[in-house]
Amino acid sequence: MASLARSGGFAVKVISGSQPHVNFVAASPAAETVSAFREVPAEFATAETRQAAVSRSTGGVFTNGLAVKGINVTSRRLAHTDVSFPNMESYRRDSTKNTQTPARDTEDQRRALPTALYYGAGGVLSLWAGKEVVQTLVSYKAMAADQRALASIEINMNDIPEGQTKTFEWRGKPVFVKHRTKAEIAKEKAVPVADLRHPQHDDERVQKDEWSVVIGVCTHLGCVPIANAGDFGGYYCPCHGSHYDASGRIRKGPAPLNLHVPAYSFKDTTIVIGSS
Repeated sequence: MASLARSGGFAVKVISGSQPHVNFVAASPAAETVSAFREVPAEFATAETRQAAVSRSTGGVFTNGLAVKGINVTSRRLAHTDVSFPNMESYRRDSTKNTQTPARDTEDQRRALPTALYYGAGGVLSLWAGKEVVQTLVSYKAMAADQRALASIEINMNDIPEGQTKTFEWRGKPVFVKHRTKAEIAKEKAVPVADLRHPQHDDERVQKDEWSVVIGVCTHLGCVPIANAGDFGGYYCPCHGSHYDASGRIRKGPAPLNLHVPAYSFKDTTIVIGSS
């Protein structure tokens, strides 16, 4: 706390503190010489007396020609300097404990784990999303349920007598199943392959000599031939005159290729078409 007392050309300023009192020198506007201040009055000797002098009630700004101005500059240090701060070093990364190292030098170490998680999890989610998209497109473009139900058919061989041909529907297409006789087998095996338009030996087109399985769609324009007809005793397409033998090979007419052989297998006394 500091107190300032002024009377005429004489001023005294007292500063409360631990330092000893020092006389101040003031210059009076009317005097040409400088004189030392007198000793501090008793009423300003202690902080309590100075505060009482400044705070006392007066009848006006000036009392007995003396003006007193109180400057309250007292303060207290409220900082708890005796409280120790906790040590947070164990919570910091080792790469950041050195305060002299720039942050950019440890940036890669600090971002290694977040970067790995970001790209790792992002890559897994991207693969999963791609898989879902592909599966959706494949299922959308896949065969219809009614066609999948006819993906394979079973034919009882006992229902087809020797020398006869029966027609079955498989995946919306006619299939000729022919039970050949020994004479037909010998005749088809004796055909010179070099004389054929689409060279194929009979052994390449059958799994068992007695049974010939072909798709009944003409390779010319997609017509359905007639079984057990034509010049070669096999199949005949009346649309443009294509003749096939008992093995389904083109022998005469405009058709360029032999009749297609579907995938099939034998299971006891059953022929399973659509399963190899």
